Amino acid sequence: MDEGTELSLSIAHIVQRLKGSHLHSQIERQAKECLHQPDIKLESLKEDVRSFLKTSGWERKLQNAVYRELHVQLPLSHPAAPPEHLKEPLAYMRKAQASWEKRVLKSLNSMSTELEVPLARMRPAVEQKELTNKWNEMGTDEPDLSRFRPVYAPKDFLEVLIGLRNPNHDSSEDVSVRSHWGLIQVPLNVRDIPQLRQAYSELNLTTGQLGIDDNAHIHPDLFENEYVQIGKKVVVEQDSAAAQQYSRQGCPTGLRADLWALILNSTNQPQDVMHYEQLTAGVIQHDLLVDNLIYKDVKLTASNDDYYFVFEDFLYQVLLCFSRDTAVLDHFKYNSATPPKSYIQGKAGDEECAVVYPPNGVIPFHGFSMYVAPLCFLYNEPSKLYSVFREMYIRYFFRLHSISSSPSGIVALCLQFERLLQTHLPQLFYHLRQIGAQPLRIAFKWMVRAFSGYLSTDQLLLLWDRILGYDSLEIVAVLAAAVFAFRAENLMEVTSLASAEAVLADLSTLKVMPLIQIFLFATAI
Repeated sequence: MDEGTELSLSIAHIVQRLKGSHLHSQIERQAKECLHQPDIKLESLKEDVRSFLKTSGWERKLQNAVYRELHVQLPLSHPAAPPEHLKEPLAYMRKAQASWEKRVLKSLNSMSTELEVPLARMRPAVEQKELTNKWNEMGTDEPDLSRFRPVYAPKDFLEVLIGLRNPNHDSSEDVSVRSHWGLIQVPLNVRDIPQLRQAYSELNLTTGQLGIDDNAHIHPDLFENEYVQIGKKVVVEQDSAAAQQYSRQGCPTGLRADLWALILNSTNQPQDVMHYEQLTAGVIQHDLLVDNLIYKDVKLTASNDDYYFVFEDFLYQVLLCFSRDTAVLDHFKYNSATPPKSYIQGKAGDEECAVVYPPNGVIPFHGFSMYVAPLCFLYNEPSKLYSVFREMYIRYFFRLHSISSSPSGIVALCLQFERLLQTHLPQLFYHLRQIGAQPLRIAFKWMVRAFSGYLSTDQLLLLWDRILGYDSLEIVAVLAAAVFAFRAENLMEVTSLASAEAVLADLSTLKVMPLIQIFLFATAI
């Protein structure tokens, strides 16, 4: 397919996506209203309306909406490609994802049967009133959750990834013996350090970085002051593309919330607030089995975390609303996963009575609440926090728990992490493998959560700045390898998996940007 055809297909797709949107009707209304203005002439109607929309800021809003679509839109394959290719082009990956989904759903259904808890039920009026009254202080509630267990934990998911094989690939043909050292045995293209240096050129040693050059020992006039002024200009301009480029060198603490919302085009309009309120009403009316999984997860993770326990109430609100949000289903067009379905009570097997469950199609797993927790530091308004989290999820986080060949998918990240270690620290990799401490078994839990709950919050936000800036989760695998490189000396001394885990148990003192910079730009190739 030539470039011109591809471009026109992309444009048609974006136009189609934006046609029914709220922004479309707002621009239409503004264009009609401006016709009454004296400086709009009939003979130059088109140009005059265009210039009015430009000067009144609507053109920029449209640009940001198009920019968002370009980032969430699936890459166009051949026009004749079947729809499942948009979800995932490799058949063996689709098959593995489908069988994993079956396992997860079976686990959820058997929990429902064993505990005699329905998947969904209408709350009685008394219970609805009670929940409404304590909506802002759900953390004070202590329901008995001892019978509930997470549907799965990251280590269960890792076992599935380790078992992945491409049936068309004869691994004995591999020239490099090293490819058999690691746990991930699928042939995917991942970037090595020279390619990463090119892709992440803004992170090089000579470019100013927040997370390094804003250190107390460095005078703010050298970098920080001017950089913050540029950031303020970007926020005033309300340009998503500029905000994304700016974020590559880090976001200043005072501007981060605005910059991230701008990159994600999360505007928190009155209709967004109303949508959030409707979701809240849905939570109050119906009780879902997955609500217990959310409660349990928050209690097991964020509530025990020194940084995040104060946000317990926010986490319940956002995650309970998220589970009811059918707008999330839209991302399954480009997600290798398929939303799970359950049957209306007493109608098992009847396809007409099959409904997506939970309504957003995402079954929470152990640690899921940690995707939301860091955002609570940035947004104190629940509807804003919610819309930013949802956008982060449908752009990035879903890739961390679905099986796909995407360069930002968890399979590619695991492979990239192993390759970087094998290539640049072969002795360490071999040593750990020999003592039964495969590096990926330690690093997987960091990557599946994008390091949330492992780094100190200020450092985590600096890492997530770069995820947004480069529109990729690749940097997560780079950091995981950099952590091993940093602790390599100690790791060479260990003699068991337990002692290797002990060396890497506490990452809260690490500084993210120096580690990434040194690993990418000061490693001998």
